[in-house]
Amino acid sequence: MKVQLQRSGENARNPLIHEKEIKEQNYPKTWLRFTDAKENFLSWGYLGQQNKGAGWLVLTAQQQPDALFFENLLATSLHKRKSLFKNLSTTNAFRLFNGVGDGLGGVTVDYYDGYLVFSWYNETIAALKEEVLQGFLTAYTAFCGTPALGVVEKFRYSTSKIESQVLQGAVPESLLIVENDVHYRVYLDEGLMTGIFLDQRHVRNLLKEKLAQDKTVLNTFSYTGAFSVASKVGGAKATTSVDLAKRSLKKTQEQFAANDLPLTDEKIYVMDIFDFFKYAQKKKLTYDIVVLDPPSFARNKKKTFSVAKNYGELVTASQTLIQKGILVCSTNAANVNLKQFKKMIEDSLVQAKRKFHFGETFRLPEDFSTVKELPEENYLKVCLVYLEEQR
Repeated sequence: MKVQLQRSGENARNPLIHEKEIKEQNYPKTWLRFTDAKENFLSWGYLGQQNKGAGWLVLTAQQQPDALFFENLLATSLHKRKSLFKNLSTTNAFRLFNGVGDGLGGVTVDYYDGYLVFSWYNETIAALKEEVLQGFLTAYTAFCGTPALGVVEKFRYSTSKIESQVLQGAVPESLLIVENDVHYRVYLDEGLMTGIFLDQRHVRNLLKEKLAQDKTVLNTFSYTGAFSVASKVGGAKATTSVDLAKRSLKKTQEQFAANDLPLTDEKIYVMDIFDFFKYAQKKKLTYDIVVLDPPSFARNKKKTFSVAKNYGELVTASQTLIQKGILVCSTNAANVNLKQFKKMIEDSLVQAKRKFHFGETFRLPEDFSTVKELPEENYLKVCLVYLEEQR
């Protein structure tokens, strides 16, 4: 089937398809041949309802994609990550294939010590997955010399009736991985999340190797406490982890146990972060480092939070808990660019009359490939903000 895109010029080969560019109302779950407004061939691709856009062009496909095409696609992706495979004794969890950044939008593949986790981001690519899986798994076996120990797939679109399932092999309920010589317990088939966000690898290592030594660390929106554990391994005096989810208590305890770290000096709170800020101010608690890494959007019984609207409130509240120290400001919100993010931070601190300066900025690690046509795909933004002593 042929589909015409209403585009031309520099935008002709943008891999992301927008609804306004197509006339079709129904999205067939098949590979499509796309042309521009003048009937010139652009690429093979597909249409699929997703969080953004209406589908993807597969720009390297001159013919309808098949298993051999996908085998070659992953082989290229694996070759780009050869250096990561050379250091599996110190880090054995990372991304193998990052969607459009590696040539096929709508799917990612993560590696966890020999196990693979496929994520499908729309119904169409999930319907077309058989040849993708066949090609990818063939390429993986050829590259590693052995098949994957197990394969899990996750369905990250709202119409899916299931979130996660084991596709191949025997996948353990929990798996101990290592990242920069720190151990983390992950859960490959427990809903959409695995227990760790692989895109924060370099930030966790920064806390471990440089920032946390002899410091007190507050980890907000702590999830399973990965930042806290990395900090403690790095010599932190004490860590405090705060998350509203009840599961965070047990999961964080498990992460400390995975590194044989006692919980003597560690505190874990299950509560709303703004309630914790009030509690900490009342108790006159202070910290040397505060990590702010909220979800892009969240809702509880009390309020709705979005990075675009409310991140400044986090900065304003958290800076009161630092006499002199560092804010680790992080977001994965694709709708907020780095310039906007830094301005949110700056405006909040200026209004609070705090003297500060920006330090290092981190973006996605090298295994999270992106394309220049879609700068928003480089979604991760982490800024170190050094606060001068409060007088």
